[in-house]
Amino acid sequence: MGHSADMPPNWQDILQKGERILWQGRPSARIHLRLPDLPMMLFGLAFAGFALFWMRMAGMGGGSFWMFGLIHFAVGLLVFTLPLVWRPLLRARTFYTLTDRRAFIARDLPMAGRNLDIYPISLMSELTLKPGNPGTIWFAPRSRGWGGFDLNRRIGFELIPDAEQVFGQITRRQKEQA
Repeated sequence: MGHSADMPPNWQDILQKGERILWQGRPSARIHLRLPDLPMMLFGLAFAGFALFWMRMAGMGGGSFWMFGLIHFAVGLLVFTLPLVWRPLLRARTFYTLTDRRAFIARDLPMAGRNLDIYPISLMSELTLKPGNPGTIWFAPRSRGWGGFDLNRRIGFELIPDAEQVFGQITRRQKEQA
């Protein structure tokens, strides 16, 4: 597709002919804890606490055997801080775009690079609005296996200030395309 005068820069090779951008935004990068985060954080804190206790007891015996507990202590702290650090970093490097045909979620992460996920409006069968300021629009499920378990994670425009307005645009487009 060639460059069009009314097309924003860098979208020439992404948008289809005649496709129009309706909305662009970014999620809130503030810390937003969810109820499932609390058990994980408590587990991480307990894990780190036990590792600290173990290192103290092992250190009382002399030698450097206590250092084997450092990895466990670090893992516990990592599990505890993941919702506090990783998710806000992920959201700070995420960009959303809604066109009259598709939704785009773009991320530019350190070491992982750039990623662009595209979701056609016509295939958004699980469209859900979680109102609020910021609000969230869920529009796609993703199931992925991890350690033998299926983890269901919803996908959408998370923690955006104008969620109700964007949700209205998506539902209008779905009706027009039906």
